[in-house]
Amino acid sequence: MAERNAVVELNDISITFPGVKALDSVGFRLFPGEVHSLMGENGAGKSTLIKVLTGVYSPDTGVITVDGERVAFSGPAESQAAGISTVYQEVNLLANLTVAENIMLGREPHRFGVVDWRATRKRAAELLSDLHLDIDPSSLLGDHSLAVQQLVAIARATNVQAKVLILDEPTSSLDADEVAELFRVIRSLKESGVAILFVSHFLDQVYEISDRITVLRNGKLIGEYLTGDLLRIDLVQKMIGKELAVLDDIQSRVQEEQSGATADVPFVSAIGLGRKGAIEPVDLDVYEGEVVGIAGLLGSGRTELARILSGVDRPDSGEIQVEGRGRRFRTPRAALSSRIAYSSENRRAEGIVAELSVRDNLALALQADRGWFRRIPRKRLDELTQSYIETLQIRPANPDILVGNLSGGNQQKVLLARWLAIAPRLLILDEPTRGIDVGAKAEIQKLVANLAENGMSVVFISAELEEVLRLSNRVAIMRDRRMVADLPNRDLTVDDILGVIAEGAGGDESDAPTAERIPS
Repeated sequence: MAERNAVVELNDISITFPGVKALDSVGFRLFPGEVHSLMGENGAGKSTLIKVLTGVYSPDTGVITVDGERVAFSGPAESQAAGISTVYQEVNLLANLTVAENIMLGREPHRFGVVDWRATRKRAAELLSDLHLDIDPSSLLGDHSLAVQQLVAIARATNVQAKVLILDEPTSSLDADEVAELFRVIRSLKESGVAILFVSHFLDQVYEISDRITVLRNGKLIGEYLTGDLLRIDLVQKMIGKELAVLDDIQSRVQEEQSGATADVPFVSAIGLGRKGAIEPVDLDVYEGEVVGIAGLLGSGRTELARILSGVDRPDSGEIQVEGRGRRFRTPRAALSSRIAYSSENRRAEGIVAELSVRDNLALALQADRGWFRRIPRKRLDELTQSYIETLQIRPANPDILVGNLSGGNQQKVLLARWLAIAPRLLILDEPTRGIDVGAKAEIQKLVANLAENGMSVVFISAELEEVLRLSNRVAIMRDRRMVADLPNRDLTVDDILGVIAEGAGGDESDAPTAERIPS
């Protein structure tokens, strides 16, 4: 690949926060017409580097150049003025406004001192057309899927004649077809000469779309590589600093436990459990010490099942039994009284409280379980917090740091610690490893395997089928908001699961496979 002048270059960038050196003499460069992936574990410095590039943080040392000229951004507005735009994992748009209003917000053309709405819609339509997107500018943004909202956010970013487009985990909530459409838009922008910084934890996607890869570890630059020159196993080893044998160890341990449940009575049974408009009636047993994986495409009913099992949503058919006795969960607290805990897929909105410390986040479920008038003694809380920080390797190991300042992987560990503190008997994990790096993912998977070995029941939901198979004793497969199979994980493959998901799609439901259950 012929070298060109970099549109953006960072040299010797360092930045330190209290107790943490987030970046240590890091160099980074972006070339026009190229997709460049920034890789590293959570806490490696990726987010900090992006915030330096977008003017959120000012580096302690180092030089930033744009088109060969030295710059010093005092805020995001100056970075945007220099042609650097960002689309974040959580779409930062206004669902109650139209597509055109979102694209042009703050940059609307005016006529006679008021917004020219006709010109606004016309300009938005032009930007969408440039990206070959068939989206009605007058439609309400909230009426569109998350994938379309991501594309609208990209259209908005191009409205400032972006030289650099930063895409931070843009595919974490998209299905395969939506990813393909996003990649089509990325390639179109690349052909027009835009430099694209792509951040993702999906290695297949990184290798499909990227021309160049930069790896960070512990705030330091490990290297910059042409994608075609870097084997995947080498990339993983550079990211974590060691060979990743732990995942194979986890799968071996699970396979050794494939004899199935030994209890006569399931710990939890869902019998005809359903909710109109959310999920068709489901039968599911979960035994003590068993990991039940829930597999299916986005929208198949995985999360809806988890929310009903944990009392977040109320069913309108069927029942839940705990150790053979019928229970009615009207609230998550009622489920907690039966030692059933749920960790939501929406970590930011329904999980962590970003403005509270690690200690306070960890204490929330335990304090709610005890009752708010029986405060946890501070000494006991400090001991508990320190224990989970050490056990789960939460970094930085500071109980007073705000959780919002932690990396995604460490936020997930704090959330897991919160639920483990109440000693649940069934832990329902919805996408616990989404958006986190390979190393943190391995640690969480190892934790799940350890919990099951020690008698905890786990319902594990993930869009990554390899991960479901690695951890699960049994796999329940969802399609079109109904359970179509319940299979023991004996030599199951990803192709087996995909075959079940695809079978009968668009055809007669009588073609769906019969659910197989592990006998009690």
